[in-house]
Amino acid sequence: MSDAVAAAWATEGLGWLFLAVAVAGVVRGFSGFGTALVYVPVAATVLPPVWTLITLVMIDLIGPLPHLPRALRDGHRRDMLRLGLGAVVALPFGVLALSQLPEAPFRWAVSLLALALLLPLVAGWRYRGVLSPAMVTGVGVLGGGLAGSTGLAGPPVIMLYMASTHGPAAIRANLILYLLLVDVLMMTVFGLNDMLSAVPLAIGGLLLPVYLLANLAGAAIFRPERERTYRAAAYVIIAGSALSGLPLFD
Repeated sequence: MSDAVAAAWATEGLGWLFLAVAVAGVVRGFSGFGTALVYVPVAATVLPPVWTLITLVMIDLIGPLPHLPRALRDGHRRDMLRLGLGAVVALPFGVLALSQLPEAPFRWAVSLLALALLLPLVAGWRYRGVLSPAMVTGVGVLGGGLAGSTGLAGPPVIMLYMASTHGPAAIRANLILYLLLVDVLMMTVFGLNDMLSAVPLAIGGLLLPVYLLANLAGAAIFRPERERTYRAAAYVIIAGSALSGLPLFD
């Protein structure tokens, strides 16, 4: 294990990972989402695709745990069950796609997908119909597939909740719970497919304290009445991260 930690410290571009994870943690803390959208495009310029998602899961699995009691209290449990069912069905297929994806196409896919998913969020797209149980489950399927292949599980669920009648606290809670469940599923699927290795786990361990502190800082400044300001800040940061991850700017 000491060799893995030494190799983790020697990772080229580790400073960029620390910066990305700090910003991602603050965004996640005050908005309830955004870790993958901020972290993955930057991490993909430094790490191989599978390592990128292993480190993402490492930080995102443990970092939000301090917010779990509040999320369980504020969340909408029926929606969580439906979203979780969809993710369980689709996530293994996403991981299979990830294992076949070379580094350059992965970077293009992650950055362009982050920008594409950001556009309807910024535009304030809202579904005007009824959010049926089947639709909520279907969004869980989409989020699970994207999580396994690119790590971007959040945006489909965020867009779903833009059309819901839930308040900001409930939406934030459901996002925290859903993304935590996705992380557990991803780690399980990686383990079952023998995709976990010591060095990316060690890198995730190095990043975790920074992410945890940044997450707590972001949560400390969260105020439901300032939701629009938080969203605007998150969108600008996500766009910058996605653009920085494009191979065009190497």
